[in-house]
Amino acid sequence: MSDTLKVPTMAEFMAQGKQPEVLFWVGCAGSFDDRAKKITKAFVKLLNKANVEFAVLGTEESCTGDPAKRAGNEFLFQMQALSNIQILNGYNVKKILTACPHCYNIFKNEYPDLGGHYEVIHHSVFLDQLLKQNDQCIHLNNSFLGRKITYHDSCYLGRSNNIYASPRKLIQAIQAELKEIGRHHADALCCGAGGSQMFKDSEAGLKDINIERTEEALETGSEIIATACPFCLTMFSDGLKAIDKEEQIQVLDIVELFQKAIDKG
Repeated sequence: MSDTLKVPTMAEFMAQGKQPEVLFWVGCAGSFDDRAKKITKAFVKLLNKANVEFAVLGTEESCTGDPAKRAGNEFLFQMQALSNIQILNGYNVKKILTACPHCYNIFKNEYPDLGGHYEVIHHSVFLDQLLKQNDQCIHLNNSFLGRKITYHDSCYLGRSNNIYASPRKLIQAIQAELKEIGRHHADALCCGAGGSQMFKDSEAGLKDINIERTEEALETGSEIIATACPFCLTMFSDGLKAIDKEEQIQVLDIVELFQKAIDKG
């Protein structure tokens, strides 16, 4: 992280006897994957610019346990989840903000069974709310005016949690031309990373799912593929490399699009 970014920790807030408005759960990808770190940085820049009082757990943050659960290791998932819940409840966390649909889904729908009850917000919804508030610090430029952008619906954001409108509103807000993939919304094809498939070798078949989905996205004639999930972004990036299109087509997270469209003036 750049020194110009303000990224306070929950421990620092507690030492001052204060409570932040929201906890930003960075997630494993946003913390350790070099490409996903750029998403984290873009989001923190926006949070700073919008004067949102937030904090992170820092070294106290661990994996949510989602990959373990999807791979069938319920015991490991519960161990990780209970440890996280103890830390979150110890800080009296009420609201969690995340840029990962996997983290979003498990916090919202599966942590409550283990005693973790929080208001959970995905970053695309948060940015949509920020636009609706017409915050004076958010001024959009014309850098994406008329550019063709297609959006891929993450499984955990779309089918699992019915979040379809907010990411598309952000694309429309930056004045781009939204080109829908043939299969979209509830009919969208998985990028191929779900169910912990991202962490194992591909199974035998005619074509990898991420390549199939990447080809569907390219059929829209878009120059940018937008995602709202670090897993999806990785799968599309790999798909473009596999078909030698990585130089012609960009894959960007919704927050990266939004951050690039902020007026620097």
